[in-house]
Amino acid sequence: MKRIIIIIALSFSSFVFSQGNTHAQGAGKFEGLAMTPPMGWNSWNTFETNIDEKLVKETADIMVSSGMAAAGYNYIVLDDGWMTKERDTNGDLVPDPAKFPGGMKAVIDYVHSKGLKFGLYNCAGTQTCAGYPGTRGYEYQDARFYAKLGIDFLKYDWCNTQGITAKEAYTTMSNALKTAGKPIVFSLCEWGDNQPWEWGKPVGNLWRISGDIYPCFDCEYKHEVGNWSSWGFMKIVDMRKDIRKYSGPDHWNDFDMMEVGNGMTNIEDKAHFAMWCMMASPLIAGNDFRKMSKETLAILTNKELIAVNQDKLGVQGFKYSAEDGLEVWVKPLSDGNWAVTFLNRSDVAKKINFDWKKNTIKDVDFDYEADFSKSVFKLKDLWRNKEIGNTKKNFQADIAAHDVIALKLIP
Repeated sequence: MKRIIIIIALSFSSFVFSQGNTHAQGAGKFEGLAMTPPMGWNSWNTFETNIDEKLVKETADIMVSSGMAAAGYNYIVLDDGWMTKERDTNGDLVPDPAKFPGGMKAVIDYVHSKGLKFGLYNCAGTQTCAGYPGTRGYEYQDARFYAKLGIDFLKYDWCNTQGITAKEAYTTMSNALKTAGKPIVFSLCEWGDNQPWEWGKPVGNLWRISGDIYPCFDCEYKHEVGNWSSWGFMKIVDMRKDIRKYSGPDHWNDFDMMEVGNGMTNIEDKAHFAMWCMMASPLIAGNDFRKMSKETLAILTNKELIAVNQDKLGVQGFKYSAEDGLEVWVKPLSDGNWAVTFLNRSDVAKKINFDWKKNTIKDVDFDYEADFSKSVFKLKDLWRNKEIGNTKKNFQADIAAHDVIALKLIP
């Protein structure tokens, strides 16, 4: 009798465990959420932790009324500082009631009511970069919390992570989000220190390739506290070599939030935006929409350049040539088109005289080629939205210091 009971117990035990396995979630990110680079707004560059309900709602309103949403910007992401310094008695994160008196769910619902999507921030470590509760040890609990709130995007940072490995930590959070069941774009903000492009494709939809950006053309800003640097946008463009082959639909190299409208010259803002479009980077604005000039808005909503960024081919551009401070960047596009951007890295004006017939562009990573001695392309100026000739003649133009001329080449 005892033997029969034991057999029954063992059989029941096996049945219980096998039932659990039938409901196991597949590991890895939610696929297909970012087939083109995500576009939106993030609070950090301008506001750091000084964020609240009023800011979010006003930003959402302006995103719609200004035409930003119509241009493709649809994520509003609250960065560090949205929560209290302690979790509640159940271990859950607590949105700061002073900053969000109506509750975070009401803020998210407001953003969704505008036809937009909403994102939050946390960190793989024990604390966020600004000292708020991190997710280490709470991955599955926090993922359920985000799913219940109904967020659409999670930026996941890499501060206070002593003793853990990046690939394992980000994989754990990716699996937690998948298990929670709510499709959420997963943004890996690991700064490129552990080569996320080599392992990030099944884990996240995008990954940062550098430390934080700074509103300058080509500088390094050394922080007095913490012994770390922020980088001008061209420093970030130049920072990593040979990683474009890892980027593509649903797995993007992220060159950080944009500093357009945050204190550079209008020319430098143009160069910044054009390069982010050429690099197929996520287009996440970081300025204060409530103080945005018409020039800044015109740059951020340039539909021709946005189309280069959002091109369905999803190929990151690359530097074709550089001579005496004048660089030529190229990006293969769908339907046989190309984007070509002339960038003046120097501090003085330059003259461009580019002989198309003497240049054959070869993309060795993705096997695309444009031989201008055999094929003729029409030229379209993407800032002026105007056709300006073709590749039968040399392209000649004056270009100011730090400026760009962006062209679309059409067979």
